[in-house]
Amino acid sequence: MKKKSKLELAVDAFKEAGGILTMSEAIKLGTHRRELYSLRDSGELEVVSRGLYRLVNMPDPSLPDFIPVAKKIPHGVICLISALAFHEITTQIPHFVYVALPSQAHKPSISHPPMRYFWYSQKLLGTGVHEHAIDGCTVMIFNVEKTLVDCVKFRNKIGMDVVLEALKMYWHSRKANLEKLFEYAKLFRVEKIVKPIMETIVSG
Repeated sequence: MKKKSKLELAVDAFKEAGGILTMSEAIKLGTHRRELYSLRDSGELEVVSRGLYRLVNMPDPSLPDFIPVAKKIPHGVICLISALAFHEITTQIPHFVYVALPSQAHKPSISHPPMRYFWYSQKLLGTGVHEHAIDGCTVMIFNVEKTLVDCVKFRNKIGMDVVLEALKMYWHSRKANLEKLFEYAKLFRVEKIVKPIMETIVSG
């Protein structure tokens, strides 16, 4: 059996990882920078973001903008408008990836896609996080009720019109869990804002 070349082994490493690796992950798996640059120059690898590579002949990712967050911001959680879009309770098309970071974290150096960062307290960041397997990556995203409560908390930054639309779409989605929504609202002290809005939506 013919021994595989270093480039073939590098391609195999990418395939086993779901097609996407950071440079440091690839090096840990035994791929040298030379092979990465060679595969990039030949068009077999594309640069998703600085230091992040994707095997071109793999299926197109369903949510490509979430990949740099999953791979390069280990403590980042998809939040606010990006999470609303993921949960399909907004008509907004996010022009940024909205990412929640721990309050002491430094701003990550990601060149693409455009990001908007929000610094969360430990309690706010650690509540309502779900892990999703997307495009071979583990992406952390706030659940729908926690996302809505966060949107109310950050309403001055994203716009009250976005919040109202999301709450209406949530109610009409038939998946609404008001008990859970109010529980989060009480926990993060926005119950006095959320309850009257939901009462109006429900009675309407």
